[in-house]
Amino acid sequence: MSYHYPIDPSWSTEETIVVVEFLVLIEKAYQGFISRTELLNQYRAFKKIVPSKSEEKTIDKEFERVSGCSLYRTIQKARKEDSDRLKMNEL
Repeated sequence: MSYHYPIDPSWSTEETIVVVEFLVLIEKAYQGFISRTELLNQYRAFKKIVPSKSEEKTIDKEFERVSGCSLYRTIQKARKEDSDRLKMNEL
């Protein structure tokens, strides 16, 4: 991974950790199977830090630009799946 996560400098260290953990989980969904439940729980924690849809879209756009992984598409798929195992298409 040779890129930087889209981090807001106004976030506390704890908030930054929560956001980075969420983004890492998104990446893992593109690399293999992850727990759908864990992803949705991590997304709820992320939304406490980034409650604004516009800010979430900005982070998603920047993250997808640098990593090829989409927050939006991953969360949408997680919401539609019945199985707890989730995997996105390969990069």
